[in-house]
Amino acid sequence: MRKLPRLWPASGLGLEGLTAWFTFSMICRSISTSLRWDENASFEDAVRTLNTLQTNASFLEQIKRERGNPQVQLEAMRDYLVRSGLQIEDLDRLKIIHVTGTKGKGSTCAFTERILRGYGLKTGFYSSPHLVQVRERIRINGEPISPELFTKYFWRLYHRLEETKDDTCVSMPPYFRFLTIMAFHVFLQEKVDLAVVEVGIGGAYDCTNIIRKPVVCGISSLGIDHTNILGDTIEKIAWQKAGIFKPGVPAFTVSQPDSPLEVLKDQARQLLCPLYLCPSLEAFEEEAQPLQLGLAGDHQRSNAALALQLARCWLQQQGHKGIGELKATRLTSQRSLPLAPVFHPTLPMKQGLRHTEWLGRTQVLRRGALTWYLDGAHTTSSIQAGIRWFHQAVLNQEKPINGPEVRVLLFNATGERDIAALLKLLQPCQFDYAVFCPNLTEVSSVGNADQQNFTVTLDHMLTRCLENQKQWNQLAEGKAGQDPWLAQAPEPSTGPLHGPLLLAPPAPRPLNTNSLVFSCISHALQWISQGRDPHFWPSSPPRGLHSHPVASSGAVLLKEASSIQVLVTGSLHLVGGVLKLLDPTLSQ
Repeated sequence: MRKLPRLWPASGLGLEGLTAWFTFSMICRSISTSLRWDENASFEDAVRTLNTLQTNASFLEQIKRERGNPQVQLEAMRDYLVRSGLQIEDLDRLKIIHVTGTKGKGSTCAFTERILRGYGLKTGFYSSPHLVQVRERIRINGEPISPELFTKYFWRLYHRLEETKDDTCVSMPPYFRFLTIMAFHVFLQEKVDLAVVEVGIGGAYDCTNIIRKPVVCGISSLGIDHTNILGDTIEKIAWQKAGIFKPGVPAFTVSQPDSPLEVLKDQARQLLCPLYLCPSLEAFEEEAQPLQLGLAGDHQRSNAALALQLARCWLQQQGHKGIGELKATRLTSQRSLPLAPVFHPTLPMKQGLRHTEWLGRTQVLRRGALTWYLDGAHTTSSIQAGIRWFHQAVLNQEKPINGPEVRVLLFNATGERDIAALLKLLQPCQFDYAVFCPNLTEVSSVGNADQQNFTVTLDHMLTRCLENQKQWNQLAEGKAGQDPWLAQAPEPSTGPLHGPLLLAPPAPRPLNTNSLVFSCISHALQWISQGRDPHFWPSSPPRGLHSHPVASSGAVLLKEASSIQVLVTGSLHLVGGVLKLLDPTLSQ
């Protein structure tokens, strides 16, 4: 049995900070005392110990107020890396594709990794957050690393950091930094040919940005998100994203609004980073053979176009053959930015785009009368895109012959997001019921280490759900008497994702405020499915629903419905919890 680490708070926190730190350290100790800290510890032990590195909410707020120069965060990351047994020079040996953006960066990475895997290359892929199990964040050849590999590398790193601590430093890095360092160790030790690395938040001060010599960089679509960290304007956010640019390293971006694109151009010019604008996916398609994508939704087309450029550039830089012959084209950039090359996609590129899988993003699960539409959209622009995908998917679904069609929204959102703006976009879908719940699969997280969250309390999560419900009801009441099927896209641009959004209802129905709040995802799914999903077996029924008029009347309607369409959105963590319950094989 190894000695437990001593958790010392940073100096100058004050009474509030010290209280928060004490609370956090007690949580850590209460969990850690039951664990065996040796090579024989289980995967669950490793995950529970990893979860102790989550940051207590009040302590996190203290850090935000006192964080000072964010450059210090990168210096701390470099120190942790050295203590782990790696030097910055070691990372130079990895052939990295570094990708950031506000929306679509994960999908872009998934497309890119799948294309390059089709060339017979051994790929590494680091992404966040995870949906069902934390080992999803570190992948080899598209598959999450095994529980055995995760456990081995976790304890090696954990022990190494324990052994190298001193009185001047905290022994362990926070959760995301720990996993980032662990991913670098895995990729180097497992000898991957390349690593696709997705930025966590922002770019300039993200802990993945200790990478100093990527092969190529990419920036997907930009928008407003994480304003408390990245800034409250799209220009400030663009500056943060451009922070991954490196001198002489080619970078690619998709079509952006003029003002953030100017920021990207200026940053690239200052760093002597060659920046290119990706042509649309249509430029790569032949009339008789349009490119097929494994990820649904028109918004995935720009992600696929960016992935083609990143994959081809990586292959070219590494001297690979079969990178796609250039096409004769008259396309010119309208933004005084060099246009990336247009080429004939190779067979591995076409197959890679077609076979890409990325759970929880525009995913459909059909279970008899029930159809689950899963999309982890959590910004106004990504919700807008998700609504368009949902509407198109519903139109393509075969209509029921007998019985009513019922539409349900399952929603949660976390962080400092404009919930009213997100819910307002969802109102035109005219759901019969809106259901809100925390991102917890069960009320008790015992035995469910991947779902443990120490950053917020259950009371806080339920309060947030009640606030979301109140916002939804107020919006629904405000829409009474108006045409609920017309919504305008928030920003003018070109392409199918912009312009007026007109949804036709499947049948006339009154606008209502039928909404419910559940204490966990399992209870919400049980009410929605009413025992009609053969793959979902709830562990415990929600209590007291028989006396709730909305719940009881809704249960009758759901049992009689010929078709139940459920949109799950607002949070990737919510989508992950739903997937965990609907598809238990994902936890194996």
